[in-house]
Amino acid sequence: MDVSDYHYKLPPALIARYPLPTRSASRLLCLHRRSGVLTDSHVVEIPHYLAPGDLLVFNNTKVIPARIYGKKESGGKVELLIERVQANNQLITHIRASKAPQIGSKILLEGQQWARVIGRHGALYQLEMAIDLDIAEWMEAVGEIPLPPYLGREAEASDKERYQTVFAEYPGAVAAPTAGLHFDPTLLRELISKGVQCGFLTLHVGAGTFAPLRSEQILSGKLHAEHIEVSQSLCDQIMETKKRGNKVIAVGTTTVRALETVAAQSVREGSLASSILLTPAGSEAEIRPYQGETEIFITPGFTFRIIDAMITNFHLPESSLLMLVSAFAGYENTMAAYQHAVAQEYRFFSYGDAMLIDEFGYSESV
Repeated sequence: MDVSDYHYKLPPALIARYPLPTRSASRLLCLHRRSGVLTDSHVVEIPHYLAPGDLLVFNNTKVIPARIYGKKESGGKVELLIERVQANNQLITHIRASKAPQIGSKILLEGQQWARVIGRHGALYQLEMAIDLDIAEWMEAVGEIPLPPYLGREAEASDKERYQTVFAEYPGAVAAPTAGLHFDPTLLRELISKGVQCGFLTLHVGAGTFAPLRSEQILSGKLHAEHIEVSQSLCDQIMETKKRGNKVIAVGTTTVRALETVAAQSVREGSLASSILLTPAGSEAEIRPYQGETEIFITPGFTFRIIDAMITNFHLPESSLLMLVSAFAGYENTMAAYQHAVAQEYRFFSYGDAMLIDEFGYSESV
């Protein structure tokens, strides 16, 4: 596997730098996993592709205003991208500065708050705020929504709402689970009225999702760590869905990563056999709740044990997310779909259009 195999040419004009006025107005490219057949559709048509009893699983993480500016004691400008808030007023953060700060140095952040650099975690820094304060309230007051770098613009007032899903609940992400951005209350009500079920998990998306892949990551089979929480109630929903013979549809690659981490953990614990998919035929198998970190790196050859279908946005060339999609849909199918999307001028990346990857005949479903 070579990262360059996942390159494709994207005209800059196809990068969606702003969202459409209506969340569910985006286009939807439907990809049949087995045949590779492509059908052009729209997000509002998603209910037509699902059956009563199917389960949509969403990521309910909430993007935090994680970009904060400041200056070093020497006066040099500093930009923080907070990856995680820890106990005892400590932060794990990326720091952008002309010169890397030293351990023990101080930084004056917006809101007249001092922080001291107390450690390193690879490319990340650990900071300790100098006084007791409610860090969440401070971030809300002085921080900015950390838009992805490929948008090429600063965050605007509208991004505070639009770069957030309508079901966002638990703060902790520095990037939105973008497939979920397409679902508005009207579309959710239509799905529920049809009998489609909704389930929720939490994966706090980290800045590592935008980082270029390194060769050592591919060799190790591990990716940047992200925190996930999958409840017993969602595990019960999934197992009941499988027993009925319905499908589990993951909304977003973050949801895929969380669900397949739970499956892998259940295999290690012995509640799920390593050689089977969690299907009605394996109805006595059990997946168990999980709370903790995941470093799972899903690449072609991966065995998917939970998800039957996926809704996802279009991802950066040579990215881990494009590899994940290829692992599920097949490399040739995926790259052909992206070529089609470029030719048909779909909108790409976080505020762009979506794909639905499944196995039924799309042209016969609507």
